[in-house]
Parts: sequence; structure tokens; C-alpha cells
Amino acid sequence: MKYLCNPVNINYRYQFNADPRRHGQIQICREAADPSMIFFQGRYYIFASMTLGVWVSDDLATWENHRLPRELPLYDYAPDVRVMGDWVYYCASRREENCDRYRTKDILNGPYEKLEGSFPYWDPNLFVDDDGRVYFYWGCSNITPIWGVELDPVTLEPLGEKKALVEGHPFEIGYERVGEDNSLLPASEAEIDAAYHAFHQRQGISEAQVPEAVRPLIRGMFSRRPYIEGAWMDKHEGRYYLQYACGGTQYNTYADGVYVGDSPMGPFVLADNNPYSYKPGGFLPGAGHGSTMQDAKGSFWHAATMRISKNHDFERRVGLWPAGFDQDGELFCNQRYGDWPMAVEGDPWRNPAWMLLSAGRTMDASSFTEGHEPGKAAEENVQTWWQAASAERTEWLQMDLGREYAVHAVQVNFADDRIDIPCPGKIVGGSQARYIEERDLLTQWKLEGSVDGQTWFVIEDQSDANTDLSHNLIIREDGFQVRYLRLSDMAVPYGQKPCISGLRVFGLGKGEKPKVPVFRAVRTGGLDMEVTIEPQTDTVGYNILFGSSPEKLYHSDMVFAPGKHRVGAMICGRNCFVRVDAFNENGITEGVCVPLEEEEA
Repeated sequence: MKYLCNPVNINYRYQFNADPRRHGQIQICREAADPSMIFFQGRYYIFASMTLGVWVSDDLATWENHRLPRELPLYDYAPDVRVMGDWVYYCASRREENCDRYRTKDILNGPYEKLEGSFPYWDPNLFVDDDGRVYFYWGCSNITPIWGVELDPVTLEPLGEKKALVEGHPFEIGYERVGEDNSLLPASEAEIDAAYHAFHQRQGISEAQVPEAVRPLIRGMFSRRPYIEGAWMDKHEGRYYLQYACGGTQYNTYADGVYVGDSPMGPFVLADNNPYSYKPGGFLPGAGHGSTMQDAKGSFWHAATMRISKNHDFERRVGLWPAGFDQDGELFCNQRYGDWPMAVEGDPWRNPAWMLLSAGRTMDASSFTEGHEPGKAAEENVQTWWQAASAERTEWLQMDLGREYAVHAVQVNFADDRIDIPCPGKIVGGSQARYIEERDLLTQWKLEGSVDGQTWFVIEDQSDANTDLSHNLIIREDGFQVRYLRLSDMAVPYGQKPCISGLRVFGLGKGEKPKVPVFRAVRTGGLDMEVTIEPQTDTVGYNILFGSSPEKLYHSDMVFAPGKHRVGAMICGRNCFVRVDAFNENGITEGVCVPLEEEEA
């Protein structure tokens, strides 16, 4: 059996970002985002922003990064790729300039034929209908909508005028709101003006010193209106599913919604199942700006952007989840345990085979830096990490599971603390000026296990690896018995001190599953609900499930503590049903599904 564990296990390249809002100060982080995933000639391909290449897989579990030709717009965001006959068509975003297209019959070897562009766009998506007609969707703004237009199938020039298809409605659609947990409504003009002036004062500059092209971006940043972006179109049984991203890529609530219509140019109505892709909780949140495709066996998958956003707003990864259409034609995506190991094959609503064993476990280390203690590596939070006090390979990190378990999977997640080194290449680009690291770097380590803390055996030795996998997954289907795990002999890019955001261990205990959780779910205003979970001692965490009916609890929010939890993804005027499931190292216990209560007047 093949397994994956989000984020996709690939070499995420470092970006040296020269943000004009920071007077050219270089910010360094790994990034990949905005994935376009296709199935072409028996293989899977993911084209993601800022990777200098394409990811290739034969099984959806193991991916390799192949460099693409330099003549492609590799420094432009949101690459879009679609199959049209024997050709694969490629383009990317350039907001103020005409965007060229390229096509090839051989993705890895080329050649790529250039098709001269005639208009600018951002976040493009090409769609080929069953009848051979071609349509194009684009848009990435908190002011303008998602646009659509029919294209000539030969020249790819527009046939007629563009049409507005999807606009933001953050006062009616809760999941479109920006902020952590969809917490912020759009600001008033007075609030925007005040924030803009405060920005100048903090930067020590006047408004006149801000580059003209950057001014609307800064003002838009303070408006708190959602960016409506990242279009992707799918057709299923005669209906058209126009997906879009919203909420802000730097927030845990980055999501994909979906509108449905009977024509590729609309009109479209908001689908009953929304948000379609939404993962605000767990170790690595976020599930916006993605693509949906069918695999070789007919199963659907959704790839989307996941958020770290500590060293830079665009510090991001790519996730992959099972998806599909239900009996009523509703498009769904299963993200209930969306950053746990999952089998590639099976029912799209399959539960994980192995449970999380590492959350909150006792940690020890050879050393640490202030604020980055060993326990941070077991918090199930990608935004916190243990950091060693030195870059020496004698540093180590150790976990005590508390007792012996049968372990089947370990995910080793390396993080980046602030990196301060010279940029190794030339900064290129405009408002998104950067240099993408071209060298193939190395991440090396060794993982050992022990039953008694005295005698150790090697689980995985990557101490001489020639790869740079910062989210490496180790699978042992037969399992092994272990209580202690020790990560050592670490070396990371640029000679930095090693940082671990998650030493995540999965397996099975032999005890009892949790009790049925007791909770109450109340709508608080039109766009929010408050879920209060009663404490119980036998539980590691909870999954808050909600949806349009008891049979369609398609949305989820994983939390690791009882008490009050706010979910900001409600849609005005729509009913909702809620269930809270509890999990521990022994399994999952489903709660009782209840209708969402209305807040008392």
C-alpha cells in the first residue's frame, strides 16, 4: 500500500524575497503554492509557484522535482497547466504585462512552443469542455472579481468580452473573511486611512516615498476585504464547478469555495457544500488556491496551498486530499485528518489506519535556544519549533511516548528560524522581487528507537542523504515496537541550527478509545458558531465536523483542547449540522450529530 502525509514530501526551494514594503530587506523562507495538478500520459504532475520545476509521480505518494526550461515564466505566480489533446498548455501570472502561453507534448524534455500573449491576467485557469470549446478564468484581487471568457481553441485569443463570474461577499459568506479563524470583517474607509498613515509612520517615510505601484497594494492590505482568486474549473455529469480561493494565504482559514452552473460561463450559484476545501486546524492548516483532478482509477484528488507564514507571508507548502462528488452532485474534499498518513487508495472518507501518538509527549534535547524548547516539537503546531543551540551534528532531540507502542509512521518536519545570509543570486522581478535558490541543498539526519532508553536501533538513516526533504515520511506497514525516539546527526541547508516543528509519530495503542464527547454548538451571529466541548481525560484531540445535513458533514476543524472553539465559516441563512468526534492513540469515537442551535435573542 502507498501512503502520503501532508505536506507533499518534496524539496521546497528557498526564496530570497526583497519585499518593497520592507525597503528591500531580504526575507528567506521555503515556498511552494498554488498547485495545478494534472494526469498526463500515465503520470501525475504538480506545477506550483516558485519551484523552478514540476513535481512528478507515478503513484501520488512519491514525488520528484524536475527542473523546467528557463524560458518559461518560472518567477511568475500561479502556474496553470491543462491537457488539450496531445498537448499540455502552460502559463503563469503577470498582472501588468501580457502573459505568454507555452505548449509541449513532453513535459520533462520539451520543447516548449511559445504562444504570444495578448492580455495580462493573474491566477489563470484554462478549461477544455467536452465539445472542444475552450474557456479561460482568472482573477486575484480584493476589489475585482473572477473573470471568464471563451477562447479560440487554436489561437487562444478571447472570443468576445470578459464576464464577471464570482465576487466576494464577506458579510454573507463567513469563510471568505480574512484573519485567523475568519475573524475580521472588511474595514471602513476611515479605518483604512488610519492604518495607511500608521504604516507610513512605522516605516519612517511619507506617502510620497511609497512607490506608486505599491500604494494600492498597501491600502488593499488594510481593507480586510478578501482576495477572490485562484480559479479552477471542473465538469461533472453536465454541471460546471467553478472553484475559487479566499480568506488570505497567510491565515489558517485559506480555503477553496465552489460555485455551480449549467454553462461554463454561468450563471453560477454558491454550492450547498461550502467551503469545499477548508482545513483551519491540525498541525499544518490551510487548504486554498488549488486544483481538482481524477487519477488513473477514477478517484478524485484536490491539491491546495497550506500555510506556515512565520518567516514570510508566502512561506507555504502543498497538500493533497481525497475528493469527489456525492449522489447529489456536491463536490467534497476530505480533510478531517488531513495532515496524518493516509493510504492513497480506498474510500475518500476513509479514516486513518494509524493514530497520532506524539502530541504533547515529553521531549528532551542536547540543547535549545530561548523560546524554542524541545517540547515545541510535539505541540502539533507548524509555527513553533525546537531549535538546537548549535549547528553541530552532535545535537539531538528525543521523545518519550510514555510507554511502548506499535509505531507505523514517523514524519520528520524541519523548520526554518530566521536565516540571515547574503543572497546567493540575482534578485529579479517587480512587486514580488526575489531570487529562488537554484542549488540542490541537503537535509540530513538519523532516527533511532528504543524500548528501554538504553539500547537503540536505527529506524531510518538519512545522515548521508543527497536530498533536501524537510517533511520526510517514514512508513513501516508492519510496525515496530518503541517507546523512545531520538533524532540526531542533523545537517540542514546554509549551516543553520537544526529546527524541528514536528517529530510526529503514528501508530496504534492497545487501550480504550475515548468516550463519546459531550458538546454544544451555537450559532453566534450569522457567520460564526461556538462549539463548547466538555473536558474528558481519555482524549488527545477532537474533530469538529459540520455540514448541510447529518449525512454531509464535509467540513472539519481539528482542535487539541476542550472548551470553547469558534468556527467562522458559516453562511448566512443556511442550516448546519454539527458533530464532534474524539480521538486518542487507540482510535476515533464518533459523537452525536445535532442541528446547530440558534443564539438566544
